[in-house]
Amino acid sequence: MEASELLKRVKKIEIKTRGLSRQIFAGQYHSAFKGRGMAFSEVREYRYGDDIRSIDWNVTARYNHPYVKIFEEERELTVMLLVDMSGSQQFGTSFALKKQVITEIAAVLAFSAIQNNDKIGVILFSSHVEKFIPPQKGRKHTLRIISELLNFEPSDNKTNIAEALRYMTNAIKKRCTAFVLSDFIDLDPQLQTPRFANALTIASNKHDMVGIRVYDPREVEIPAVGLMMLKDEETGQLLWVNTSNPATRNEFAKWWNTVSKNLQQSFSKSKVDWVSIRTDEDFVKPLILLFKRRA
Repeated sequence: MEASELLKRVKKIEIKTRGLSRQIFAGQYHSAFKGRGMAFSEVREYRYGDDIRSIDWNVTARYNHPYVKIFEEERELTVMLLVDMSGSQQFGTSFALKKQVITEIAAVLAFSAIQNNDKIGVILFSSHVEKFIPPQKGRKHTLRIISELLNFEPSDNKTNIAEALRYMTNAIKKRCTAFVLSDFIDLDPQLQTPRFANALTIASNKHDMVGIRVYDPREVEIPAVGLMMLKDEETGQLLWVNTSNPATRNEFAKWWNTVSKNLQQSFSKSKVDWVSIRTDEDFVKPLILLFKRRA
C-alpha cells in the first residue's frame, strides 16, 4: 500500500474509532477493566463513619487527633492486543472482511486505553508471532498500531493462537489486560476442539484475558446456490461443494455448532470472558454488552 493511501486509511479509522471510544466506550472501559489496586493518596482528619482500620496511627500520635489514610484506585493498566493475521481473516462475504472488522475493534480498544492513560501493546500472529509492539502510551503510538494492522503482510497464512499466548505470557511480566481478536478457527482436525485451550488457561491465570471472536455469516450457513468452489485461505486447498444438497448444508451447520460449543466450553473452563461479532453487524452493541458484564 502506498504511503499516501495508508495515511488516508489510518486517518479514516482514527476519525471513526476515536469518536466511538470517546463517546461510548470510555466510561464502560473504565468500569470493565480495573486498575491494579488501591494506591495511597493522602491523609485527612477522621470523620464520623470512617473505617477505623484506615487510621494512620503515626500521624494521629503526632497531632493528638485521629487521621485516616485515603486511597485511590491505581488506574494505569497495560493492555495487550493479540491480533490474528492468518489467511482466514481475509474472508468476508457481505459488509467487510474479518480483518477489517478486527482492525476497527482493535483501534477502538487502543483509543479507549490511551484515553484512560493506559499503555497499549500489540502482538500480530499467524502460525508464529509475526510482530511484537511493546506497550506504550499516546496517540502517536496508537496510530502506529493502526498502520501496522492495515498494512502488515504476514509471512504465513496458518494459525497458532497458543504460540501467541505463550509469547505474551513470557514477554509481559506484570499482570495485564489482553484481548485476543480472532475467528478462533485453530482446531484439532479430528475433535474440532480448540488447540489453544491449555495455553489460554495458563495465560488467564496470570493475565486478565478477553476473547473477541469475529466471524462471517457464511461460516454459519451456506446458501443453496448450486455447485460452489470453496478455498481454504490457510492451506490453499480447493474443494467443490454442491450447496443445493440439504445434507451438505446440514453437515456444515453441524460443524459450526460443534465448533461454537467447544469454544464456549474452553472459554468457560479458562474463566475468560468472550464475545462473538458478525462481520455484517455493528460491533458497538456486542462490545458494550461485554463491558457491562465485566463491570
